[in-house]
Amino acid sequence: MASESGNSQQSRHQEVGHKSLLQSDALYQYILETSVYPREPEPMKELREITAKHPWNIMTTSADEGQFLNMLLKLINAKNTMEIGVYTGYSLLATALALPDDGKILAMDINRENYEIGLPLIEKAGVAHKIDFREGPALPVLDLLVEDEKNHGSFDFVFVDADKDNYLNYHRRLLELVKVGGVIAYDNTLWNGSVVAPPDAPLRKYVRYYRDFVLELNKALATDPRIEICQLPVGDGVTLCRRIK
Repeated sequence: MASESGNSQQSRHQEVGHKSLLQSDALYQYILETSVYPREPEPMKELREITAKHPWNIMTTSADEGQFLNMLLKLINAKNTMEIGVYTGYSLLATALALPDDGKILAMDINRENYEIGLPLIEKAGVAHKIDFREGPALPVLDLLVEDEKNHGSFDFVFVDADKDNYLNYHRRLLELVKVGGVIAYDNTLWNGSVVAPPDAPLRKYVRYYRDFVLELNKALATDPRIEICQLPVGDGVTLCRRIK
């Protein structure tokens, strides 16, 4: 029995960005091979494969989540968007491809070097002109945006995939910047499934460190009267927040 369990664990997470909480890896692979990979734009495929060779590749957005974000942006007719946490730019490219030619993305990350890994493919896709990349912490940029009232309610969509201990700080500011009817998407809100793990569960150090911040965020979002929410088991969990007031 122990051997079967070990083999099962070894078979998990073969795909880079595989953060699915589906119990069956075969089912997740079916989704990728049937519905995701055949429709994946070539520049996104190339970026995914390049990112797979990066030592921090677990940070990438999964391919199924990239497809989901691309569809969502088209459904809500997003034009002015923001991304906090870029890494090599897989989700950023999914966003840029979904926006109209005059669409804009304010993209922030503390590491320009990682962003530049994906930049040639973003340029190859012909969407680099949509991106305003800012290197450094996001909070000072958000504070400057909030100070100017013309920015209030000016964003259609925001994707947050950055430092979990600042998610609530981002949320307070983003609710002023996203329009009523606009959407904020928070990534990793199921956090490797650790949100339901017992306190003494054996967890990787970084998972244990950020778990309490994720739990605090989930509790706050569930009771925030300014938004409607929908938490989805896509990737590592993504919570959509639609601003209603």
